[in-house]
Amino acid sequence: MALKTVTDATFEEEVLKSDKPVLVDFWAEWCGPCRQIAPSLEAIAAEHGEKLEVVKLNIDENPATAAKYGVMSIPTLNVYQNGEVAQTIVGAKPKAMLVRELDAFLSDEVAKS
Repeated sequence: MALKTVTDATFEEEVLKSDKPVLVDFWAEWCGPCRQIAPSLEAIAAEHGEKLEVVKLNIDENPATAAKYGVMSIPTLNVYQNGEVAQTIVGAKPKAMLVRELDAFLSDEVAKS
């Protein structure tokens, strides 16, 4: 399963106006650690897609959004909720650690139901 790609042009509509939290993977083609975490992000999207949307933004092709949010190193994972950055994770981490760090966004819906 390929993750959805967002661009500078679609960022506001797809991410900031989303009714559920959106994890944005700021990445680039030449970034080894970005390629390393891609399978983990795809697995998280497959397992938790109803609670958290996962999208990718290529910083080489979309520099304006990366600059606006101060992305200095990649991979940077920003979780956006209600149009704001709710959490930032910088660097490649194992899937289990990513899930643990994203727990607040993954378990909220469970607690409410």
